[in-house]
Order: sequence, then structure tokens, then C-alpha cells
Amino acid sequence: MVIKTDELPAAAPADSSREPNSQAGGKGRPGAAELPSVMLLNGDCPESLKKEERATELPRENGLDDTEPGEETTGQEVIVIQDTGFSVKILAPGIEPFSLQVSPQEMVQEIHQVLMDREDTCHRTCFSLHLDGNMLDHFSELRSVEGLQEGSMLRVVEEPYTVREARIHVRHVRDLLKSLDPSDAFNGVDCNSLSFLSVFTDGDLGDSGKRKKGLEMDPIDCTPPEYILPGSRERPLCPLQPQNRDWKPLQCLKVLTMSGWNPPPGNRKMHGDLMYLFVITAEDRQVSITASTRGFYLNQSTAYHFNPKPASPRFLSHSLVELLNQISPTFKKNFAVLQKKRVQRHPFERIATPFQVYSWTAPQAEHAMDCVRAEDAYTSRLGYEEHIPGQTRDWNEELQTTRELPRKNLPERLLRERAIFKVHSDFTAAATRGAMAVIDGNVMAINPSEETKMQMFIWNNIFFSLGFDVRDHYKDFGGDVAAYVAPANDLNGVRTYNAVDVEGLYTLGTVVVDYRGYRVTAQSIIPGILERDQEQSVIYGSIDFGKTVVSHPRYLELLERTSRPLKILRHRVLNDRDEEVELCSSVECKGIIGNDGRHYILDLLRTFPPDLNFLPVSGERLPEECIRAGFPRTHRHKLCCLRQELVDAFVEHRYLLFMKLAALQLMQQKASKIENLTTLENGSLPSSESKSEDPLGSEAGSEEEGSSASGLAKVKELAETIASDDGTDPRSREVIRNACKAVGSISSTAFDVRFNPDIFSPGVRFPESCQEEVRDQKQLLKDAAAFLLSCQIPGLVKDCTDHVVLPMDGATLSEVMRQRGINMRYLGKVLDLVLRSPARDQLDHIYKIGIGELITRSAKHIFKTYLQGVELSGLSAAISHFLNCFLSSYPNPVAHLPADELVSKKRNRKRRNRPPGAADNTAWAVMTPQELWKNICQEAKNYFDFSLECETVDQAVETYGLQKITLLREISLKTGIQILLKEYSFDNRHKPAFTEEDVLNIFPVVKHVNPKASDAFHFFQSGQAKVQQGFLKEGCELINEALNLFNNVYGAMHVEICACLRLLARLHYIMGDYAEALSNQQKAVLMSERVMGIEHPNTIQEYMHLALYCFASSQLSTALSLLYRARYLTLLVFGEDHPEMALLDNNIGLVLHGVMEYDLSLRFLENALAVSTKYHGPKSLKVALSHHLVARVYESKAEFRSALQHEKEGYTIYKTQLGEDHEKTKESSEYLKCLTQQAVALQRTMNEIYRNGSSANIPPLKFTAPSMASVLEQLNVINGILFIPLSQKDLENLKAEVARRHQLQEASKNKDKAEEPMATEPEPAGAPDDVASQSQAAKDPPFPSLQG
Repeated sequence: MVIKTDELPAAAPADSSREPNSQAGGKGRPGAAELPSVMLLNGDCPESLKKEERATELPRENGLDDTEPGEETTGQEVIVIQDTGFSVKILAPGIEPFSLQVSPQEMVQEIHQVLMDREDTCHRTCFSLHLDGNMLDHFSELRSVEGLQEGSMLRVVEEPYTVREARIHVRHVRDLLKSLDPSDAFNGVDCNSLSFLSVFTDGDLGDSGKRKKGLEMDPIDCTPPEYILPGSRERPLCPLQPQNRDWKPLQCLKVLTMSGWNPPPGNRKMHGDLMYLFVITAEDRQVSITASTRGFYLNQSTAYHFNPKPASPRFLSHSLVELLNQISPTFKKNFAVLQKKRVQRHPFERIATPFQVYSWTAPQAEHAMDCVRAEDAYTSRLGYEEHIPGQTRDWNEELQTTRELPRKNLPERLLRERAIFKVHSDFTAAATRGAMAVIDGNVMAINPSEETKMQMFIWNNIFFSLGFDVRDHYKDFGGDVAAYVAPANDLNGVRTYNAVDVEGLYTLGTVVVDYRGYRVTAQSIIPGILERDQEQSVIYGSIDFGKTVVSHPRYLELLERTSRPLKILRHRVLNDRDEEVELCSSVECKGIIGNDGRHYILDLLRTFPPDLNFLPVSGERLPEECIRAGFPRTHRHKLCCLRQELVDAFVEHRYLLFMKLAALQLMQQKASKIENLTTLENGSLPSSESKSEDPLGSEAGSEEEGSSASGLAKVKELAETIASDDGTDPRSREVIRNACKAVGSISSTAFDVRFNPDIFSPGVRFPESCQEEVRDQKQLLKDAAAFLLSCQIPGLVKDCTDHVVLPMDGATLSEVMRQRGINMRYLGKVLDLVLRSPARDQLDHIYKIGIGELITRSAKHIFKTYLQGVELSGLSAAISHFLNCFLSSYPNPVAHLPADELVSKKRNRKRRNRPPGAADNTAWAVMTPQELWKNICQEAKNYFDFSLECETVDQAVETYGLQKITLLREISLKTGIQILLKEYSFDNRHKPAFTEEDVLNIFPVVKHVNPKASDAFHFFQSGQAKVQQGFLKEGCELINEALNLFNNVYGAMHVEICACLRLLARLHYIMGDYAEALSNQQKAVLMSERVMGIEHPNTIQEYMHLALYCFASSQLSTALSLLYRARYLTLLVFGEDHPEMALLDNNIGLVLHGVMEYDLSLRFLENALAVSTKYHGPKSLKVALSHHLVARVYESKAEFRSALQHEKEGYTIYKTQLGEDHEKTKESSEYLKCLTQQAVALQRTMNEIYRNGSSANIPPLKFTAPSMASVLEQLNVINGILFIPLSQKDLENLKAEVARRHQLQEASKNKDKAEEPMATEPEPAGAPDDVASQSQAAKDPPFPSLQG
């Protein structure tokens, strides 16, 4: 039986940099919407899920009752998805018939797509499929086609062209010609993105495995480039994007473009001419082509003379490709080669991603003529309107209709989630494009007479507004700064309400785009809102921050349904006429009924309660913990709110406290009923909040993070105690009431903590009758602010110290903070705590990442306002000047003003109505490095309350151990800059590092909603739970099922699919199916590169896993080049001094040891030893293992003295940590004996030689080259994979035991999921009962276990 340690909650950090999730399922927990799903790997069930079903806690939303997610998805519904496929024969003109595998729920259209992609039929676009002479409808499902069955013959019939079909055909031919060209990925268009895996694996891994069956050791060149070796100081940029051989495109044509003779004149139109094309072939022949209803032919027009008559050869072809094949031999040859290459690429290299990923570097590219690109730029083609009747899309209608789709059973839910996801990704693409057009000045404002900041825009049915304080709306909240933050808060609100998904309540499609220093909010338009005045249309909420407030019973009813999961308190406020108005949201949340009769809510910027640490209120005193940490601090705006994750963690923490208090008293009661009553009357119950938190204070952090399985078991016991007292006994009711009061619950009979989001909101007044409730709410907010400082931040630092989470760059650090509900404005506080931590050295990497993040975020704030003053013509000069001031050691860079190149006669005509930011202002040119760094330090102090000690970039690098290349990457990703791929000499003091030619582009940075696939997610979690219980096969089946469902909802590319594939690969590897493991992991790497970025920390992880599976499949050189790639990326993203580097170098060292490159191997292993010692402490088991690995290499080199020295170190650690009798200690002592014997034998031989000179007769020395199996075994150990030998009998016992317990549980129908899934500890063979009891402590997934 096999268990992987990695899946255990206390996991070895083999996977932990993806950090064990503190996030919950897509259902029931809105916060999940913002967390990328990469963190799902370490099967431990997130704390936050455990009480999802607890009766007192949030009920299941989604309108489902409390059934477990799995229950209604077993049985028939699953079968629907696994409908068996069948094959049909396709007969296309000009080629042999071929068969095609299809599935019943595919649409006919999908067969069209397949044919347009196949090498031999890709040149056709305008055709229909016929079965027995009847044409099949494009949009019908295959199962609804009569007579279609296994072996049916489908005939491809060419259809006459229309203008639309002809355009689609030309666009498709252009796409085929450009299919290997990466320029779309570099330019960030059409959801293309980069992938470099194939450069390192030489094509597909599956085939190479068959070729390299024998272990050919000789041809492997293992020496890595100099910059990858441990200790190297250089960090080159060029290897980030190695040149791909396939990118040198084969030229098929020189030019393919629309002719200037378009559109055809009337008389030609009546002859069937649709449009004209102009082509220059590779042989330099210029031809003019007519696209007619019947196909394509050459005409006699030239550039200056129109003659539509056919030219010779008079060849009419239905496909443009066939025509070009006729007239250009080069085209014929190269096009065939190109298509062969295109089809050989892995599909994941070419499928579009759901959201655009931008690359921050790009090589110098040739700009080639491209008719389709040119046409796209000047038409409002968005989301492929030309394929949709009616041209522009009604985004609002699409977004809302998809929400209204039925969701009673699995197939319906899949259809609904798929539709929601698709519309969201299309809307995000459209909104991004529109926002860029707005800032670039290409869209006319709807209020053109107002000044630029005030303007609003409508384009393609999307409403755009700029992040400025229009008409002093945010005057009391911080003006422009508040107006800049509000859209992001509003987006968080939209995410949250979308995730709760209440039927009948609608939100707007919302996307926030930061581009060129401006923040643009894009929203779908409520039908009818533009015709009415806002005052008339708002029937719920307030348009002036609480002076006039209205309410509406239907809105109260709808919002009441969201109040439980969102922990929002229904409350009353006073309006300007002193009348009480009841609300169930913050006052700014507005309700508008659209002309379509739907109830919309908007302006959700204060969905969550305010953060009092950053909101000083006169006359209110914060708890001690906050005052000690220097709070409250005045922030730039008054819209600071707590994150949803924090609210959830706080309520969770209160729940544990509530259980403890109640149970303590109940137990006291049982012990002495009389005494207890008197003490209660004397108020001995700790009533002040801070006191009641103290007993928890010390454990709270760990409790919170879920390392407290025992704590939870206790709480479970308590819950049962309380449940058994069914509340009939008045004394136990009293106990519950007291406990409720102590934890601030709003109900006195059950635990229910909620927040009033309007507390401390300027301008909001509460009625007299509610003063007590308001006082309690104020106290609750203070406690939450204190909880963030006393529990969450220390908990985060503790997790970092224990390497439970391993952030590697700014983005992963932010992610870790946000998952614990810590806002980025607390970054300074986190760093302070790291500095004061006793384990300061083990947190070195966190400190470096934190400082880098602090510096680049401060620089980003400055860069934003800096860019607003730059006009378009000076953009590249301004950005390169900023980068020089920020990163170059050159002391006084000079900015080149844009007017240098051209002389203009009429210079000084001022235009009034410019696109935003077209100021004639060159203030940016006078910035100096000294001034910029002074501002950065000031910004860090003001915003993050952290004092940086550096006046120049070189001091910063020196003081904090940062890398300039890492800072360049971070600032580029945060601001959307794209720079030229070349080596920059940052440290040159004689010339600036950047010139304006080095800045290639500036991209938008986009925030949007991420709709989730909830059913798939539940399958995934159940699969993880199964795996933890040791049921690998069943786990594997569930995860495969999850993969199907994910594909169904998201399409082929998504971060969650990436996590799924990684886990599948791991499972197949453990079960010994290396080929399957390789193929899944290869997909995971490709997907991570495409969806998260080629140097994202997640991608680095995926490369490491893939290398392990390659090694196991005897592809040694591939394994090495993958590991070298991972090491290079880690060096670029962070540097050498990271705990993850120890694992990486151990992997590299082991593989090199395996191929007998001993000296090289030692360099990596000794570096790993140094890093492990630093981050895990010299006494850790990881260090012992490291010593052992080094000793083995020395043994292979026959340097026994060094080997003995290292093995002794390891032995000492094992002895002190595990004791004499542990099997590790024994193994080590055996190995020491063996080394000593070898050393003695060697010495004897040497003495013999000295004595007898050359005539000595020497027994040949046995130097053992390591066997591949032993190397693989060590690789598995360091990567956290354990194979546990259990006999067949043990296995049977284990399964029987689990089944028995399962029945017991079924019987008691105990649906409480408050248990943490503990994992089966890797146990030595034997003791099957122990294993069984442990594996059963794991959460029982909501599935009858499918034991084989």
C-alpha cells in the first residue's frame, strides 16, 4: 500500500509552497472566489470547510438543502457525463475517408472545429455535414440526430460562400499561416500565451520514453551553463525565453491582404463577387484574387487597374489554400511542412487561455504585414461579434440570463456554470479592450463637454468610468484616493455576492482595469438606467452616503438570504428626516430595479466591516493589542475594510471559544449544580471580551491554522455534550445564553456572530433604540481588529517559520497573506514581526520577499501618478527614465523628451478636449534617482509604516540582499510594463541601464471575477480525502471525474485543472504507472506556463515534479534539463537563498550522482546542505538526510574520510531526534560500519603500495556506481513520496475496518464535518490496526466508499 507523505496535513514541504489552503469550496463560502485554486494540493481539508455544514453556521447556499455535495451527484447523474462515445466515418472531398471518435453530448459544430484543425482538412471552413443526404444542424447535439450511430458515414459538403463566410475563411487561413508564430503571445492578444516546455523536452515526452529504453549514459552532457551553478552571481535574463526552433517561421507568402478594390461594385456583386484579396507569393509574383460565392479565383486586376475578369490559370477553388497551392510551389511545400509541425505540437501549447496572460519580456520582433490584425484594430470586433447576429453583444442580458439557468441536477448545473464562465471570460476580454481604448483616447465620451477626469464612456454596451472623485462624491472618504480604491472594493463585493448566488438578486458584470496610470471601471449596463435620473431609480440604499436612505421589502428579503453566509447584520439607520429605515447591507449598497424587472444591487464597496486599525474615531479606544502595535493609524482613505477571509476566521475562532465556554460551564454544572448557579449569578463568567480571549490567546494562532486536531476533537466532544443537553433544562439554556453573550453572538439561543457594515461610517446615524446593539457591534469590530494583530499575523509568521507555506515571490506572499485575511497594508507589521521573531534566520526568505514587495508596491504607487502626466508620444521615454531612476546605478540619467525627432511648424495650439493624460507636461523628465528613492522610503513609511534604510537602489540591494532583476520582474508585473529581452547592465555607473527602445509595451493589469465549478470542486476534494485514507484507486477515479467536470465548465485550460492534473500524475506515479504520470504532469507544466506564467513559482514546482517522473522513466538528460530550468527560474524570481532551493539542489545532485558526475553533484548537494541547515536548523531531520546524500557521493568518489564525517553528523541528529532504536538511526549506524570497512580496506591497499612499490599485488577495489533504483529511492524520499509495504492481509483488514466504521457512521447519520482529515502516518509494516484507526480519523467524504 502506498501513501504519499506529501498529502498529509503536516506535510513535508515538498508541495507546501502551494500552501495548504485556508480557502474553502466554491460553494458556501464566497471568499473562495478570489483565491486561485493552485493552493488545493495538500489534501488537507481547509479549516474553513469543517464547519460548513454545522447547523448553527451558514447553511448551504445555492438553494440546495443540507445534502452533502456528493449525495445528489452520485448515481445516474454521473453516468450522464460518462456517456460512452462512438466513432463515425467522415468522407471529405479529395482525401480518403477516416473515422472520428465522438460523444453523444457534443454538438455538430464541434465536429466542424475538429475538421478545421486536422492537418488534411484544415483548409476548409465553409461546409456542412450530411447524413444519408440530410444536412445536420450546426447547433444540435449528436444524440438528437436521428440515425446517427457507430460507423455512420458523414459526408462533408462544400457550401456557397457569403461575405461573412469568406471573411471567416481568410481569417482561418491567416491563423493557419501564423500558427507557429509566437507574436500574438508576446503582444498579449487573443488569449495566446507562451510555453517553453517543449524546448527542454525535445518534443513530446511520451514518444521519447520509447526511444530511450536502454540507459545510454555516454551521450548525456550534464554540465549546466555557468549561471546555474551554485554560488554564481550572474542572473541573465535571456534564458527566460529560449529561442524555439519552430519560431523561425517558414515563409509561405510575402503578403496576404485585403485589396484596395473592395467592396465589389454593384455589377460585380451581381456576378457573385464578395471581396478581393491581394497576394504576393514567396516567388514575388503579385496576384489579385476574387472571393466569390462559388470559391476563389485569380482576376486580372493590378494595383492601379481594376479588371475583375478571371486570369489564367482559370482555376476555381473552394479553398483559398488549394488556389495558392496551384500558383506558388513554395507555398505548397512550406504550407504542408507548417501544418505537419502545427499538428505535432501539444494541443495545450495552442489552445486559448480563458483570461489573457501578459509577458513582461519579449524579444525584438519583426513587424509583418497582417490584414486581419489591421482590420481588427479598426473595427470594434470583440468577443468575435462577426460570428453573432446583431453584431454587438448585450453583455448585461447575457450575464444575467446565464445566472437564471436551472440548476436542479448535475447536468443542469454544469451547463449553467459553463455558460457563466464563458460569458465572464468574454466580458473580461471585451472590457479590457474597451478600457484601453478609453485611455488611449479612441472612444468618445458621453459627456464630452466636462473636463477629462469627469468623463464617462459607453463602448460595445459596456459603461466605463475613471477612478477619480467626480463631483466630490468621496469628499469625506479621502477624495481621489478613495475613488481609486472603491472600484476594487466594489469588485470584491460583486465576487462575494456572485459566489453566494442567491436566486433573484443580480449584480453587474464588473472588471477593474489599471492601464497607463489610470484605473478604469467597466460595468455592464442596467437596462433603462441611462434614461432615468439616479435619484428616481434607487429604491434601496442611499446615493449620498447615508443622508437620504430608502428601503424596499423585496430587497430586504433577497439580502436576508445572503446575510448568513456573509455574516451581515440586519439593522436600522436614521435618514435625513429622522425616520428609521431597515437595511441588510451597508447604506452605499444601492438597489435598482431595471427595465427588465430584475433586482440589481451595485456599489458593494462596503460589503465587509471597516478595519478600525486604520480608521481613527474620536472617543473610541482600541484594545491593548492594537495600541501596542501603534494603531489606530490614519490611512489615506476611509474605505479600509476587513477581508472576507478574516471575518470568516474570526467567526470560526469565536465559535471555538463559544464551545469551550459553554462546555466548561456544563461540566461544572454537572460536577456541582448548586455551586455553579451561585457563581454564575456572581458573574464569575469572564464577561469582558479581552479576558475571555486570554485562555485562548496562546493557542489561538495555532488553533486557527488547523494544526490543532486535538483541539477540534475536544470541540467535537463539547458539541456533543451540548447537543445531549437538548436545551430543555433551563440551566443549560442559561449556559448557552451566557456563552452567546461572551462571544458577541446576536442570538441568545445559538451561536450567530454578524457584523453591521455601517458602524463608524461617517454620516450614518442609528436610532436611540439600537444604541445597545450598536455598542456591542463596535466592540465586535474592535475585537476583530485585535484578532488580526494577535492571531492572524503571528499565525502567518509561525506558518512561514514551520515552512507550512513557502512563498517565493511577491504574488505568492500576497496570496498567503490574503488567505489569512491580512490586507497588504499590514505588510509593514508582518515584516516587523519577522524581524522580532526568535527564528529570524529561518524567516530570511520571507523578509527578503516582503522588503522587495514593499519597495515595488511603493514604487508602483509613485509610478501611477508619474504616468498620468505623460502624453502618449513620450511614454517609452518616460517609462525607461523611471526604470533608470529605480534600478540603474547610473547616478544622473537624463530623460529624452519626445519632441526630439520631428520638427513641427505649429507647436503651440492647445487642444481642450484631450484623452486623459495628454497633458503637455514634462514634469516627469526632471525626476532623479535620489528623489525617487526618497519618495519610495517616504511612501513605505506612510503606507506600510515601515522604515526602509536605503537612499539608492544599490544600498537597498546591499542592505536587504535583494536582486535587481527580481525587482525589475516585480515592478513590471505590477504595472504591466513589457521590456526587451536582453542583458541589462544595472550596475554600470557610466551609462543608464535602459533606453527608450527597451520599453516595448505597456499592458493593462486586470482584476475580474473568477466563476467557480462547484461540483467539480467537491469531486476533487472527495478524491483528496479518499487518497488520504489510502484508497488510491478510488481517489484516482474521483479526481478523474473532477477533471472531466472541470473540463466541462472551464474548457481545457484553467488553474484548477492544473492542480487536478498534478495530483493525478502523482497518484499514477505512486501506483507505478510512470507513462500516465508523465503525460499528466506534462499537461500540468504546459498549463501552468500558459495560465500562470512561464516563471510563476507554481510553474517551477511543476517542472520539478516532471523531472522526477522523467528520471523514473529513464529519461535522464531530460530530467536534468528540466531541473536546470527550474533552478534558473528560481534564481531569477528570488535568488539562491530559499528553502525550496535545498530541495531543488538535492534533486539535481542526486540525478548527477546517478550519472556519475560526482564533483558536479557535490557542488549542488553541499549547497542544499547549507540552505537546509540555515532554514531548518542544524538539528533537523532534513539536514540529517542531506548529510547522508553528501556522504554517498563521497563514498562513490572513494573519499571515505569526508563520507564518514558527514554520515556521523547525520547519525548524531537521528540519535538525538529519534532515539537509538529508531530504524533511521539503525540504518545510519549500519552505513557507518560499511563506510569504515571500506576505508580500512582502502588504507590497507595504499600501505601495500607504499611498502612494495609497483610490484604490489592489489586486489581490485570495488567502487560502487550508484544503481538507478537506489537514486530513485532517494529522490522519492526527498520529494516526500513513501511506499509503505503492507501485506495483502493487512490491506483486507484495513478495508474491512474502514467499511465497518463507515456503516456505523451512516447509521448515526452524523453529518458533522468538524473533523480535520488526519492522514495515515507513514507507518512501518505491521500494526495494521493503528493504520486503520488513523485512516479513519480522516474525513469521510460525502461518497459511499468505493472499496474494490
